[in-house]
Amino acid sequence: MIQSIPLTKLVPSPRNVRKSSDVLADLQLRADIAARGLLQNLVVRKGKRGKFEVEAGGRRLAALQALAEEGTLPENHGVTCLVIEGEESEVREASLAENFQRLAMNPADEAQAFASIIDAGATVEDLARRFGLTVRFVEGRLRLASLAPCVFEALAESAITLDMAKAYGAISDVERQAHVYAELQHAWYQITPDTIRRMVLDATVRGSDPRAVLVGRDAYLAAGGRIERELFDDDDSESWIDIALLEDLAHKAMEEAAEKTALEYGIAWVRPTLGNYVSHDLVEGLGRLPCEPAPMTEQEAQELGELEADYDRVAAVLEDEDSDEDEIAKAERELVVIDRAMRALNDRPPVLADELKSEAGAFLVLSRNGEPTLVPQFYTESEVITDDEGVVEAVEESGAAKPKGSSLSQRLLDELAMQRRDILAIHLANDPALALDFMVFTLADADARDWRAKKASTLVGSVASGPVTGFEAKDAPASAALAEFAGSLDESWRAGTSDVERFARFRALSDESRSAWLGYVVSRTLVASLACEGERSVPMHEALGSLLEIETAHWWRPTAANYFDRVAKARTLEALDAVGGPELVSRYAASKKAELASAAERIFSGNFIGEADVMERAQAWVPSIMRFAGSDGAGLADHGGDEAVNAEATDKIAEQAA
Repeated sequence: MIQSIPLTKLVPSPRNVRKSSDVLADLQLRADIAARGLLQNLVVRKGKRGKFEVEAGGRRLAALQALAEEGTLPENHGVTCLVIEGEESEVREASLAENFQRLAMNPADEAQAFASIIDAGATVEDLARRFGLTVRFVEGRLRLASLAPCVFEALAESAITLDMAKAYGAISDVERQAHVYAELQHAWYQITPDTIRRMVLDATVRGSDPRAVLVGRDAYLAAGGRIERELFDDDDSESWIDIALLEDLAHKAMEEAAEKTALEYGIAWVRPTLGNYVSHDLVEGLGRLPCEPAPMTEQEAQELGELEADYDRVAAVLEDEDSDEDEIAKAERELVVIDRAMRALNDRPPVLADELKSEAGAFLVLSRNGEPTLVPQFYTESEVITDDEGVVEAVEESGAAKPKGSSLSQRLLDELAMQRRDILAIHLANDPALALDFMVFTLADADARDWRAKKASTLVGSVASGPVTGFEAKDAPASAALAEFAGSLDESWRAGTSDVERFARFRALSDESRSAWLGYVVSRTLVASLACEGERSVPMHEALGSLLEIETAHWWRPTAANYFDRVAKARTLEALDAVGGPELVSRYAASKKAELASAAERIFSGNFIGEADVMERAQAWVPSIMRFAGSDGAGLADHGGDEAVNAEATDKIAEQAA
């Protein structure tokens, strides 16, 4: 029975099969409901005290409640619901069916739908707001709609991937897109998004291009290649016209170089790529073989120690405030030379054990100067295991999978295995609770994985390594709290001797214990970031910080050791100005750097005698790069305050105080 029920009478059902969600998708759903209203009824069952439990539509209920909290909808907003009755198992089945029967749209279908809405008069911004998407996402889908017809049809038919379609869209010339698409239909080598992107962007190729250098001018001309040359062009600047021919010749040249390299290194295979790096799609499904760098000789170790001592000596010149400009410039040049020498000693190619070479493979990339170059990392197509003594072995999966005396072909065995996998997958997909347990367990068990155990899935969640090796902020409240959290986890399941037994023990944990493991395994994958532009910027961290409403000052305070001793004196004076103004700056401007750092630590910890408002601002201050955009309060950052003191102003204050 369809019934309009006030929002205040709707509550989530404990039987709803969806136990996890996606923050971004939830925000998109909320925006969609705000723009168009609820397009699909909730499925509810009568509960206690006049309430109705939402059996299907928990995310929609959460979105409606959020809209009511922010005032977009009235609290008693009428929600159209389908009221059902039945046994608990039947209700749970209805919830599962609604979630399971959804099919994600093909990107081509999305592109056409977006384009038709734009044609009807909507703007990109309107479309993004109404569907809860980013403007960039909508623009990306609209670019797909403008692809050459042959490319768009291939995307719609799943003949090419979304990444390949985006590669064709790297250029707006649809004729060029269609031309490259037609040329690649007969390619004998593996087509990747990088291959497509190179060809659509390169209407012509300079003679200095790595592919041209690899193939050679004479070989290209002999194969029928054409070259255009202006009056002042030389061999490097002339234009090579037939890109498909050049790609074909370059692939063949790399194949030949790969065969020679495999023989030279005595390994099973070497796969070539025209890229200058090994992309993820090339190594997908391969096992990475462990190999250690060649050990240093005594002479090399002694040389490295001397270089490290030289580095510390020269770096001290840069840290000394009394060093003049000439000394600093000389020190910077010396550090570059020392650093290069240290890298040459440390960056030694890995050594592969002889017993692994028969199963090992590697990749040959095309360097920027046109030279085929072996990447010093080895892989295997077989399963990698270790014995009790840590000795590595590579075992052929096909040999292990094939039954003794079987007359079945390897191709048939592979196809049957894939079909069996799909049978398991459809059942696991119908049991979200089991799937969630399996995911969390697999990620949690990764650090204690037995190499002898067959890998059950491709799930990975390795611990993110920081940019500074061996660094631990042991005294920081957040680090201590994280360590305490890890120590509180129930690890009794680890007593299992196999992954099957460990998984059974893990599932026997309480819901609270398993939820704690979920948060932990996700949290330990976070990479290091700062609120700044460049390499350390991670916009998703800002979004997460905003959602979590993080107050950095509660978890991190600047000290002499972790900040003030490590920054310029003017920077510390700017921080003092932010919390106490010029008066506080003038009080400490004449101090030596070490004394200033010590004083700043006391001030910003609140351990000093001063005005209440200054103490409050000092305890709330953190450098701007440590804050989370949109979550930290409107406290002072490192350049906060109405009249921030710049380096020139601090120098003047220091002169007056001297």
